[in-house]
Amino acid sequence: MPVNDPYNPYDRSRDAQGRSRDGAGTYRAALAIHTIADIAAGFLGLWILLYLLDANQGNVFVGFVHAMADWLAGWSQDIFTMEAEGLRVFLNYGLPAMIYLLLGHGIAARVRRL
Repeated sequence: MPVNDPYNPYDRSRDAQGRSRDGAGTYRAALAIHTIADIAAGFLGLWILLYLLDANQGNVFVGFVHAMADWLAGWSQDIFTMEAEGLRVFLNYGLPAMIYLLLGHGIAARVRRL
């Protein structure tokens, strides 16, 4: 024990169970939420790009991305029904991507402030 440091039996940086109170847990939770939202939006954006570039629908990777995008955007399918197929895909998959980004980043920002 250094001579000039006052004796303090209670470490204020730890709670009663000995866990750190530096906020690392909230930052990890916020990062996880942020990352999940980005991955979801990434799949939706990738499907839009693959569709607009007329990717081979028989390809395994394209099928996987399409299945993931359909699952992620299942709640918003056919909100927009129009003749232009590319615009319909862009809007029906772009809207959920934007909502996932806004909600995920908003919730992550809120969690970081806890």
